Amino acid sequence: MSRLLYESSLSYKGYLIIPFVFGKADNYEIYSYKLLAEVGHKSQFHKTENPAGIYGSSISNIIDIAKEHIEQQSDFVSYGDSFKSRYIYRHNLIIVCQEEGKYFYDHYPPDLLNNIAAPKLFKSEYECLSWIKQGLDGRYTRQRIR
Repeated sequence: MSRLLYESSLSYKGYLIIPFVFGKADNYEIYSYKLLAEVGHKSQFHKTENPAGIYGSSISNIIDIAKEHIEQQSDFVSYGDSFKSRYIYRHNLIIVCQEEGKYFYDHYPPDLLNNIAAPKLFKSEYECLSWIKQGLDGRYTRQRIR
């Protein structure tokens, strides 16, 4: 699997649709997708890969396929957008959340849909993002020095 194309992700009805290049056929890219659900493991589709079982010929095509599947099969209803504060830094997905004046985050690396966030609370979204950026920059620098 190629890296997850977080920069092309779309929040839709409580899910984050994340496309990626599944493979190539005759020099054409074939797209698939993964889902994150705002309700986490309470949804049968949280962290699933292509539950519709249909692949696409472009990012917009695979997004449409995912949206149609969500319309037909979603196991919850969402009225908000819990993925609105999402950022991509060094191909990593960062989702900042806020509860009762405290900020925390989910952090997904470029090639795996596993949350690797530290259990840490912040006073502001800016403080949270600065801390993550500093950590990712430090990791990138250490890898280049090796």
